[in-house]
Amino acid sequence: MKSVFTFLFAVLLVGPAIAAKMPMPSDMPKSYDAECASCHMAYPPGLLSEKSWQNVMSGLSKHFGTDASIDEKEKSEITIWLKKNAATKQKYSETAPENRISKTSWFIREHDEIKADVWKRAGIKSPANCGACHTTAAEGIFSEKNIAIPKK
Repeated sequence: MKSVFTFLFAVLLVGPAIAAKMPMPSDMPKSYDAECASCHMAYPPGLLSEKSWQNVMSGLSKHFGTDASIDEKEKSEITIWLKKNAATKQKYSETAPENRISKTSWFIREHDEIKADVWKRAGIKSPANCGACHTTAAEGIFSEKNIAIPKK
């Protein structure tokens, strides 16, 4: 019985730290880094569901107000990789409203204490700019221990 309690305590203690880590899969296509990360952070595919990634990739000509169209071969390669590595945990697997990570229920829940004016600071600009506050976002680590919110 004691071992069950020890296990549950360990899960409660370590669980949030594990959930905050979402490293980039090692098989990331070079085209993902070249095409997607040239404009914004290379989001780990586990932040969105398979359906959401399909929606994002099928709408590149109107990608959040920008024409982000790419070569069909690269588009196919990236789409397959994103879908293969998409969220599987229920927490992340909802279809994202407007295909935005920042509109998912888990994102809103995690950031509910952030006031609207903070998102508008010059050093942040948008909730989609993870790296502005999460200092280790590029490594796929979104731990609250690694947050530095820009003052301006």
